[in-house]
Amino acid sequence: MCGIVGFLLSQPGGLDDSEALAARMANAVAHRGPDDCGTWADAQAGIVLAHRRLSILDLSPAGHQPMASSSGRYVIAFNGEVYNHLELRAELERMNPCLREDGRNKWRGHSDTETLLVGFEYWGIEATLDKTVGMFAFALWDVQQRTLHLARDRFGEKPLYYGWAGSGAGRAFVFGSELKALRVFPGFDNQVCRQALAQFMRFMVVPAPRSIYQGIYKLEPGCVLTITSTPPTEAPAQPLRPPATHQSLSLRRWWSLANLVQAGAYDPITDEVKAVNALEQILADAVRMQSLADVPLGAFLSGGVDSSTIVALMQQQATRPVKTFTVGFEEAGFDESLHARAVAKHLGTDHTELFVTAAEAQTVVAQLPDMYDEPFADSSQIPTHLVCRSARQHVTVVLSGDAGDELFGGYNRYFWGPRIWAKLAWLPYPVRQALGAAISAVPLAGWDAMSRPINAMLSVDRGLAQVGDKAHKLAARLRGVRNLDDLYLSLVSEWQDPAQVVRGEGEGLVVEPPSLLYDPLPGSLASDSYSALRMMYRDSMTYLPCDILCKVDRAAMATSLETRVPFLDHRVAELAWRLPLDMKIRGGQGKWALRQVLYKHVPRELIDRPKAGFGIPVGQWLRGPLRPWAEGLLDEKRLLQESYFYPAPIRQKWAEHLAGRRDHAASLWAVLMFQSWLESVS
Repeated sequence: MCGIVGFLLSQPGGLDDSEALAARMANAVAHRGPDDCGTWADAQAGIVLAHRRLSILDLSPAGHQPMASSSGRYVIAFNGEVYNHLELRAELERMNPCLREDGRNKWRGHSDTETLLVGFEYWGIEATLDKTVGMFAFALWDVQQRTLHLARDRFGEKPLYYGWAGSGAGRAFVFGSELKALRVFPGFDNQVCRQALAQFMRFMVVPAPRSIYQGIYKLEPGCVLTITSTPPTEAPAQPLRPPATHQSLSLRRWWSLANLVQAGAYDPITDEVKAVNALEQILADAVRMQSLADVPLGAFLSGGVDSSTIVALMQQQATRPVKTFTVGFEEAGFDESLHARAVAKHLGTDHTELFVTAAEAQTVVAQLPDMYDEPFADSSQIPTHLVCRSARQHVTVVLSGDAGDELFGGYNRYFWGPRIWAKLAWLPYPVRQALGAAISAVPLAGWDAMSRPINAMLSVDRGLAQVGDKAHKLAARLRGVRNLDDLYLSLVSEWQDPAQVVRGEGEGLVVEPPSLLYDPLPGSLASDSYSALRMMYRDSMTYLPCDILCKVDRAAMATSLETRVPFLDHRVAELAWRLPLDMKIRGGQGKWALRQVLYKHVPRELIDRPKAGFGIPVGQWLRGPLRPWAEGLLDEKRLLQESYFYPAPIRQKWAEHLAGRRDHAASLWAVLMFQSWLESVS
């Protein structure tokens, strides 16, 4: 894995020592590529590229970047892996005998970057990308056409930011793997984007295409951004979503998830046996391709369905025990290492367990602003980083089980959401609103008091906890949910109405509707019978790339560890979207088809248990050892002075959380992660 940076000046020659500047920008992401660094510039065109390399394939100098094509037409800074590049090489050699070993233009090395460049020469950019199986983000300069192309992989495994910074002759279009590289650019003074902050408070991440900064954006998955001649000097008034143009800039999709979902829904696989066998075959091939590396390789293993399936298929193909890694916690209810250990023993892996105390985990909190580079509030970022740090002591590449939930119906909301709605939909909306208001009118303490007689008759493990908190959350949904899509938004929103907590500049903030984040699906998929499909689709467009993949990328790259995701081989995804819903969700349980594959390798009694997240006891920590840190960041005077939040709702949640009346850990963690990030960049 690597880090890429660069810029295209609005006035060539507007900055002195451009290559030295690019090198400093690249050094800001040296953790992404500690093995090598390089720069390239065309002073007349005003373009500069820089690269930090983590050597995975072709460890020789032949893999050095930025890399020029043999003809000199293209120069690339590439981050990622093309798993089928050897097959692409063979196809290119069949087209052009000169590329063979005895030809005059034989390959300089065996890196996938060189394969891409030759593909661009022969097939063109998008035609080459269509042939790839891989993950990537890259910047490509066409010397002949004086054109810059930025591209990102289908699902957004690798990050790429772009935007505008600087002033006057030093104004430039800038891009890079992480925001910290862009902040090195002279005159970077981009302000916090209030719309991005509102989205962050809702989703706990800043979803693409926005970033936390005005004028800086995330390139969406499956997109190509092209700039011809000189770049626009100013950012567009609103974030661009493909297809779009802005002066000399164009943005388009080279691959569409919406098209894939639609095609799968209209061409389902109806034979269960064929479906399960095809899934096992194609997933095994994805694991095989992603297990190729010139450095030590292993896998994360939590003991759940997704990671256990990946490890089982790895071990089946391996000639020696696969190295597997898990992290355990001392707090009861947060340690799943026992399950991972049982699966590892059954499969015969070389298993490593990292046990951490609360104090050790809390030391990571101070590192999060720099690690994630913009506000990010999925608290599983902490154990994710810890397991990455442990794995990096043994291997350079790991495979993970991420994306299994989105593709195979693993999240509880996919089956509980429609069930909840079925019990509510018969009530007219005004009646639901009135019922919600009535529930809210009863104080939290009142609901808790009503639950005590019931709890007195139940065992401790079956008692009703925080009844008032749950009743008020239900009331909020009753008041605001009109249909299943509203219910989905409510289920994935932490702060249900961000405008109540995020201050606008001047007048109140009008929050952009979340529907702007998704490419539309055809109207035929809008019925309630497709509600779970739409949830999975929307999660795949936002939650997967902006939360799950971002979390793992930053946590791993902070330790110079490459992570690979076999479920995101697009051939696996194509098959997954062809599976009817009852091959994913059956009997109130998700991942039916995937479980059938796993049960061929691991006994179901080692796997079948309630789904648990990769969690940590943040709520307990905020009432205990992290309380002084949180008190400082949530100070009312500080919030007023900084003027990003209305203090009242935050202070109310803080007081309720400290008193134990409600569990506001997630909502407060969002505020704390923004405040901590703001402090780190101020």
